[in-house]
Amino acid sequence: MWFKNLQLHRLPAPWSVTPEQLEKWLAPHAFQPGSSVEMQRHGWASPRDDGALVYSINRQMLLTFRSEKKLLPASVVNQVTKARALDIEEQQGYKPGRKQLRELKEQVTDELLPRAFSIRRDTRVWIDTVNGWLVIDAASPTLGDDVLGLLVKSIDALPLASVRVAQSPVAAMTGWVLSGVAPGGFTLDQDAELRSAAEGNATVRYVGHALEADDMRRHIEAGKQCMRLAMTWNDRVSFVLTPSLAIKRVTALDVIKDASDPTAQNDDERFDSDVTLMTLELGRMFADIVEALGGEQGDAMPQAAAA
Repeated sequence: MWFKNLQLHRLPAPWSVTPEQLEKWLAPHAFQPGSSVEMQRHGWASPRDDGALVYSINRQMLLTFRSEKKLLPASVVNQVTKARALDIEEQQGYKPGRKQLRELKEQVTDELLPRAFSIRRDTRVWIDTVNGWLVIDAASPTLGDDVLGLLVKSIDALPLASVRVAQSPVAAMTGWVLSGVAPGGFTLDQDAELRSAAEGNATVRYVGHALEADDMRRHIEAGKQCMRLAMTWNDRVSFVLTPSLAIKRVTALDVIKDASDPTAQNDDERFDSDVTLMTLELGRMFADIVEALGGEQGDAMPQAAAA
């Protein structure tokens, strides 16, 4: 159940919120299936399908953002609308105007919507109340914004802040690939993207290819900067770092998989073990990434608010 694509946000460290308080805040926004005429809907769902909206262990909490969207392809709507428009043209002797076509399309959409398939998608959220992290497991910034929007709606005066580090991730990654040396505790892997800031955005991507020092120097001297860099932390977790500090393609390596609790007897115990291991390892990795980027700026951390 490891998170794969991490969008990081800051909370007070520690954040004095209990699972019971959080459950109370989320409950009015619990997910309810949409009606036959609703195109989409979202809300909070139970992370363990046990009715509780908050899963908690060792002051680490998991939430589940659930979205439901009707699958109604535009091509289908357009096809039916076109057929209806031809019928109308035959009846009235001339083609429907723009306003009539627009109204016809809306009518067709309303008629087809109850027969459309519903697709549900769950997005996990991890809240580390000890170290002050809020992490959304989503590759899409738009999806992350949807999750944050519901969080802000659910929790009054949510003390959330962006992660602000002293050194630009782009400048740091460019320096690392230029020197061929990663910061302490990290190694450089064989995936990278270098891009020019000049007009045209000339881009070079390395996938499974050694980052040769001469190649890196030539590209950087030509004005390119490192925009994505695959790295490994302490031989335990591999990931790709981006300019926004979104951490993508997170993979737990064998040394961590071997550390899973072999005594877990059932799904609940295995889930507890996996969450404990993931939050512990990633929490340490976040701290080392921040340190490698010069630490956090002094005013970046939000102030603790009364729960």
